[in-house]
Amino acid sequence: MPRVPAIRHYNPGSEVLTPEGCYLTELSNSPDDPELSIARARVEPGITTRWHRLAGTTERYCILEGRGRVEVGDLAPRDVGPGDVVLIPPGCRQRIANPGPDDLVFLAICTPRFSWGVYSDLGDVPDP
Repeated sequence: MPRVPAIRHYNPGSEVLTPEGCYLTELSNSPDDPELSIARARVEPGITTRWHRLAGTTERYCILEGRGRVEVGDLAPRDVGPGDVVLIPPGCRQRIANPGPDDLVFLAICTPRFSWGVYSDLGDVPDP
């Protein structure tokens, strides 16, 4: 079936708290666009998300506001801020912390589109 152009409008009031400890607003996540999803993620000061991984899905964090400390796979923790893009391959464990005084805000861009079926909570994985 051929794809048709579309313009979507997200609901800024649709932010939800996820089990991993951050707030998400889906900007674009639709079965008629299965190759990609975009969500606005917000991590409050002092919060570290739970270790998790996405099966078969590449995720990118595009940092918009605030400062964070990201841990991906076996890489050493890295400080990130506005303008940084974090590439997270499929199946790679990940978490992000907000050590700062302000909200950490980033886009979570997934290919193919995110669904909760690909999400695995890893619980309390020991630090590398």
